[in-house]
Amino acid sequence: MRTTRIVLALAGLAALGYGISLVVPFAIGSPESARSTVEFLVGGPVVHDGIVAPVVGVVGLLIARKLPRHWRTPVRLGAAISAVLGLIAVPALWRGYAGLHNPGLDDRNYPLGLLLALLVVWLVVVAAALARRRTDQPPPTAVGRQNR
Repeated sequence: MRTTRIVLALAGLAALGYGISLVVPFAIGSPESARSTVEFLVGGPVVHDGIVAPVVGVVGLLIARKLPRHWRTPVRLGAAISAVLGLIAVPALWRGYAGLHNPGLDDRNYPLGLLLALLVVWLVVVAAALARRRTDQPPPTAVGRQNR
């Protein structure tokens, strides 16, 4: 186990070194590149820790307290999948801020595609929650008949 950890740590450090060797020349290439690098390396963690993480925490608490038990897991999974789909779609939705144009990739209707993917996710959430509700209910008993 110790050897595995050392090998993984060395591989991680090698990847970190390679990443730094790519970022530094990019960042010192021009003032715009330096600004973009700082925004990415500082802005991402600040936005995540200051906005995304608290919102996710509050939504998780609301789900745990307000929804019936059979809805909780499907809604949590649907929310997580929706967030991942949204993050994946950001470069395509903010085309003006993305990198170079790729004609084979950029000729799609990304907002419509994202909406359709989210629709499918939430239809599955509703179906899963309804299926869980059916299996969570105790079988009907003839309580009144037993007391006669």
